Amino acid sequence: METCGGVFPAVVDSVVMRRCAVLVCACLWPMLGATLQAQGDDRAGVTATFEAFYGAMKAGDAAAAMRTVAPDAVFLEGGKLETRAEYESNHLPADIEFERALSGKRGPLSITVSGSAAWVVALTEYVGTFQNKPVNFVAAQLMVLTRSDGRWMIRSVHWSAQRR
Repeated sequence: METCGGVFPAVVDSVVMRRCAVLVCACLWPMLGATLQAQGDDRAGVTATFEAFYGAMKAGDAAAAMRTVAPDAVFLEGGKLETRAEYESNHLPADIEFERALSGKRGPLSITVSGSAAWVVALTEYVGTFQNKPVNFVAAQLMVLTRSDGRWMIRSVHWSAQRR
C-alpha cells in the first residue's frame, strides 16, 4: 500500500496526520516551554538591569549605577561619545542631579533579546523645572546589554530628546 500516493481515504490520512502532529507537539512542548521560560527570564534580567541603572541614579548612588555598566561601555548623547570613565566622571553627576530633581513618566519598555545580547527602547516624558529653568521634552533611550556569566551588563546607552 502506498501511504503518500492517495490510496488511503482522506479521513484516514487526516487521522494519521493529526496523530503525528500530536506526537510531534508532545515531544517538542517541553523544549518550547523551556525556551519561552528562558526568554521570559532573560527579559526579566534585562529589565532589572535597566531599572537598577535608573533607580540608582534616582537614589543618588553613582557606584550602584556604574555596577550595571560594562568596563568598555560607551555613552552617546548630543552628538558626543563618552567612554565609561568619561561618563562616570563628567556626565553621571549631572544625570543624577537631573533624575533626582524631576520625575520622568516612562512609557512601556520595548525589549528584544537575541542570545546573549539585548536592547531596550524607551521614551520618557520630562516636565517640570530644573535649575530654575522650565523642562518639557521627551527623551528617547536605547540601551544595549550583553549577558556574561548569567549577568546582564550595559554596553551602550544612547539618549536623544525632542523638546515640546
